[in-house]
Amino acid sequence: MQVQVEQFLNALIAQRQLSAHTHSAYQSDLNQLLAWLQQQAITDWQHLEPMHVRAWMAELYRSGHAVRSITRKLSALRSFYQYLIVEGMAKNNPAQGIRPPRGEKRLPKTLDVDRVDQFLEQLPQQTPLDKRDRAILELLYSSGLRLAELVGLDLPDLDLEQGLVRVLGKGNKERILPVGRQARVALQNWLDVREQLTKDAAAVFVGARGQRINPSVVREQIRRAGNLELGQHVHPHMLRHSFASHVLESSQDLRAVQEMLGHANISTTQIYTHLNFQHLAQVYDQAHPRAKRKK
Repeated sequence: MQVQVEQFLNALIAQRQLSAHTHSAYQSDLNQLLAWLQQQAITDWQHLEPMHVRAWMAELYRSGHAVRSITRKLSALRSFYQYLIVEGMAKNNPAQGIRPPRGEKRLPKTLDVDRVDQFLEQLPQQTPLDKRDRAILELLYSSGLRLAELVGLDLPDLDLEQGLVRVLGKGNKERILPVGRQARVALQNWLDVREQLTKDAAAVFVGARGQRINPSVVREQIRRAGNLELGQHVHPHMLRHSFASHVLESSQDLRAVQEMLGHANISTTQIYTHLNFQHLAQVYDQAHPRAKRKK
């Protein structure tokens, strides 16, 4: 069973060009299921039934796994069985038609415009690493990059004169994004001192030892800066959420935001319309004379 999982994961890399993060998630999910199946004395993928899949999801839910995590695991299992069926190693997909448990829909957390300005303007700029961190934060907010897209940037991907950045998103899909004025200034300040650190001739962002920066370093630096400057937890995706929310709030152009975020399906982008409506409702409550509640 383990061998068949490894064959599936190798096929994913070759055929679907999944990111390293997605590949790792699939591997973790299927290995977790394998461990559970061993406890149930199931030794062949053809012996797995829908009732087993439901029992596994129920146990995950009881043990505190988030609905989003369970949904991803179920998706990984479906994809795995589609592979097994094509390869003649299974006849049916026991995960087909099974729905994950319903969970509360949580809106992504964002910073409002004033808080973003406060956060970015108060960052120190004394050392090369300070300038690197400022450039990272400005670019994340300016262009809505994913963390993997940011750390994967090479110097030819940046065109500061034109104000553009080229990124490779999920599935190696390329997109060209605008880079705002403040981000261009921060990036140029970093590039001016980058040679003091780098041993990687290609990477835009490098760590203290000169190698391409690790995503965990970016997360930690942003967390520290958020605690220091704002007194709250900030993470890379929060800046991407803030970018999307603020652009949509100003432009009302959902399709453009979808393109900039690199979402394959516009339904993924529509979550930001709920954030936008929250803002509009708040403005209405504060401004409309018949909406104000009596104290």
